[in-house]
Amino acid sequence: MVRQTATTVHSRSRLLGIAVFAVLSVLALLVAKWWPYAGKTVSLADGGTWQGGSLLDTSTPEPGLAAGWEFLLSYGEAVWLALVAAVLIGAAIEALLPRDWLARSLGRWGPIGGGLLALPSMMCTCCAAPIVKSMRRGGARTGPAVAYWLGNPVLNPAVLVFLLLMFPWQWAATRLVAGLALVLGVSALAARFAREQAVSGVPRPMPVPADLTGSARRFALALARFALLLVPAYALLVFAVGALRGWLLPLGPELAGASAVAAVVAAVLGLLVVIPTAGEIPVVLALAAAGFSPFVLGILLITLPAVSLPSMLLLARTLTWRTTAIVAAGVTAAGVLAGALLTGLSATGAL
Repeated sequence: MVRQTATTVHSRSRLLGIAVFAVLSVLALLVAKWWPYAGKTVSLADGGTWQGGSLLDTSTPEPGLAAGWEFLLSYGEAVWLALVAAVLIGAAIEALLPRDWLARSLGRWGPIGGGLLALPSMMCTCCAAPIVKSMRRGGARTGPAVAYWLGNPVLNPAVLVFLLLMFPWQWAATRLVAGLALVLGVSALAARFAREQAVSGVPRPMPVPADLTGSARRFALALARFALLLVPAYALLVFAVGALRGWLLPLGPELAGASAVAAVVAAVLGLLVVIPTAGEIPVVLALAAAGFSPFVLGILLITLPAVSLPSMLLLARTLTWRTTAIVAAGVTAAGVLAGALLTGLSATGAL
């Protein structure tokens, strides 16, 4: 009887933790993502123009400390709410979800499960990093974790809708096809090289205390760790990228006619620059107006949002440096695929 009662309490505590996590995640995403994106979609559907400048704006200062500080402020203003939501969700994963629950839930689907889980969160690559860290601490395997990380920016449903409203259909089709190839292909490749053992069928003990006080303590500790360690490191990396962005992505109008050089820059260096969600849209708009080819624009449609130097450095130890290198190479390859797709589809209509 005592054992049965303990088992019942244990099961209820697990279900309560999962339920609280779900409610917190929904509320955080509603405020930070779903509601703002719904408003932007309505505005664009009504014929509105895109609000927000490009990283390649001609008013951008020369590389240096002033450029870094200016970029950090503007980027922080764009992503702070999403970052808060990501930190809350990441802390809730560690405090409320039973150990290996994510591994067992996603294990049935593998990378597909991680990609599907990314669709409603719609984070930029850097804001997805705290959640990926917590997923790994909770036992999530490399494949689903990488799929979640990449799926957030490149399969973002809101961005696909924005592309349909702002560009001919070929843009959204290119993003979807190349994005699916990237998320599923690279995550499967990363999982194979990780050589992780399958999750056993015997459940592990729940790591979080059954009482609310213990869960609240773990939640507070996780928040403190993110606030004191991850967020400052994130800000420093964004500052560094902002200070050097003129060198990291030197795609000025003078390169519009040099397609080969521009393609190499877009394929290799585009994955280093950090942008907020949908930040690639004003970039490609500006470059399209400057006369860049569909091949270069298609490359940037993937490499700019998929990863960034800050997100790769933040997750290198969590996912291992080898996995991070695989991801970087995969993003570059997927960018080239997107460039080829957009170039080929350009024959079906004006871009």
